[in-house]
Amino acid sequence: MPITERPEFKTHPLIGDEKVQHAFFTRKGGVSTGLYRGLNIGVGSNDNQHDITENRNRAASAFGTEGSQILTPWQVHSPDAVIVNGPFDGERPKADGIVTATPGVLIGVVTADCGPILFSDPKANVIGAAHAGWKGALYGVLENTLTAMESLGAKRGDIKAVLGPCISQQNYEVGPEFVSAFTSVEPSYDGFFIESKTAGHAMFDMWNFILHRLEKAGIEASVTGDCTYADEDNFYSFRRATHRKEVDYGRQLSAISIRSA
Repeated sequence: MPITERPEFKTHPLIGDEKVQHAFFTRKGGVSTGLYRGLNIGVGSNDNQHDITENRNRAASAFGTEGSQILTPWQVHSPDAVIVNGPFDGERPKADGIVTATPGVLIGVVTADCGPILFSDPKANVIGAAHAGWKGALYGVLENTLTAMESLGAKRGDIKAVLGPCISQQNYEVGPEFVSAFTSVEPSYDGFFIESKTAGHAMFDMWNFILHRLEKAGIEASVTGDCTYADEDNFYSFRRATHRKEVDYGRQLSAISIRSA
């Protein structure tokens, strides 16, 4: 199918340079219909697989490659990160961070409210991507992705990171057990919650929690500042779909690669 509409994506100057190419894709520019309208990249969704393949090809075309070359792990809300230097050998690894130092290898994560973080050390030519829901962010996926990058020669002082589109605090209501999971790890994490209009509930600031963890790890970090829940025209949202009692939802892609010489 010829490309008649180009996928739309956002970039950020903190990780964009002549060596590294990256994109935080929106849902615009794809062929999926219905609940998945647009550029649904999620192979785990119940969308038409031919449409997903076409959408992945469209996204990959922004990097000058094909959809089959987009390496996204089998995300399981874990703290685990993997290192890759080429296409997966068989089944996708179950992990939520992915790292490479190989030029031309396109790595990424898919999200629908969770935080997509892209990492770059332009001096060492090492890049990474992480899928950070609350579990991953709390239990170490960011730090483990950084450790994997360091094993390839990256240095903390040179790594930059950007948090892409994810759910904002004003739309992330949680119960008391959620707050307890955070404060049992570190009491000061109470500061990332504010009272909700619902008695006993709170609103979680995932943006600033992820930034806090990155900055504590010694990383310069920023955000694109987009809320997936609030901006239906541009982003898929698991929570929005859940509130509407929809049976499924799409996923957007965040991807990064080292330019080939």
